[in-house]
Amino acid sequence: MIGIVDYNAGNIKSVERALSFLNCEYVISKNPIELKNADKLIFPGVGEAKYAMEQLNKTGFDVFLKDFADSQKPLLGICLGSQIIFDYSEEGDVNCLGLIKGKIKHFDNVLEKNCLNENGLKYKIPHMGWNNLEFIKPEDKIFTNVDKNASFYFVHSYLIQPDEKDVILATADYGVKVPSAIKSNNIYAFQFHPEKSGEWGLKLLQNFINL
Repeated sequence: MIGIVDYNAGNIKSVERALSFLNCEYVISKNPIELKNADKLIFPGVGEAKYAMEQLNKTGFDVFLKDFADSQKPLLGICLGSQIIFDYSEEGDVNCLGLIKGKIKHFDNVLEKNCLNENGLKYKIPHMGWNNLEFIKPEDKIFTNVDKNASFYFVHSYLIQPDEKDVILATADYGVKVPSAIKSNNIYAFQFHPEKSGEWGLKLLQNFINL
């Protein structure tokens, strides 16, 4: 059974629809106790990091997520959920869950000042729309039967900057190499929205289910 964390900052409906389409058994809950027996956990998110951390702390999901990660059961962070599993976010100047070492920085603090796109224009922030991945570790099980030319849907103004580059499974090109798929032990994280990325996003979710 897949557990979906509902902490008032998650993109719950689209994840729910995707899992229903895949005929996957799941439970959504605002109560950590109701998710403790889940075999795998999906931690979605949209919005602002500081608000999200306030909600996690208020509901007890902060402790629950750390305990779940320690259990070695698979955990998947999506979009904001892929960011606040790291140590710190510039968005709201907030300490996060610290499940993986690293910081979350605004694009403006990572892109070079004179960085221009192929049309000679400055990159628009947020990074929004479809983008391809460059698979650094294509042999990982999460990419099983995923086309190397597949595109995925992004919406974000902040990006992951992990301390250890070895956790990066794939990047996207947006003026810089954007860490877009992460793996550290039993923890996966997607900066993009697999649940909004059509066939290939669904394939990634199916691969996570099959772990």
